[in-house]
Amino acid sequence: FSAGFALLVAATSASITMMTPPAFASQIKYVVNNVPITTGDIQHRAAFLRLQRKKGNAAEEMIEQTLRVAEAKRLGIRISDAQVEAAYQRFATNNKMQLKQLDGVMAQSGVGKEHFKEFIRSQMAWNQALTARHRSESGGALSEQDVVRRMLDNGGNKPTAMEYM
Repeated sequence: FSAGFALLVAATSASITMMTPPAFASQIKYVVNNVPITTGDIQHRAAFLRLQRKKGNAAEEMIEQTLRVAEAKRLGIRISDAQVEAAYQRFATNNKMQLKQLDGVMAQSGVGKEHFKEFIRSQMAWNQALTARHRSESGGALSEQDVVRRMLDNGGNKPTAMEYM
């Protein structure tokens, strides 16, 4: 998750007023690998994009997420509810929020906590799928130096990090 998104969620939570989330229609818009994507799913993703202040096509993102989840499932990757709950809790804690505050932000914004949790699950699964693919291509575990070298070989920049105290 991006730091900008985390700050936006934290800022949104400061001025939260509890409202009933809009009712989302549940008409099937797309079927990807026998998994329906509803207009409600797309509306939730559009709200999520707005919350992150990102541009993008919500329908395309839902299709891509569905494909990624299917690939992770094909590789035997399963993310438990407990793992998702722990990540959701970490997200709240890292943003100095109680779970109820985060739930409120998700409800007020129209994202919904269940949609956000499914996003978390899909991200965790996809990261594991990419790790598995890189391991199989290299014949074993990659060291941090191997990952950086591969990234540089493919035209990427070496990652950097700054710590502010």
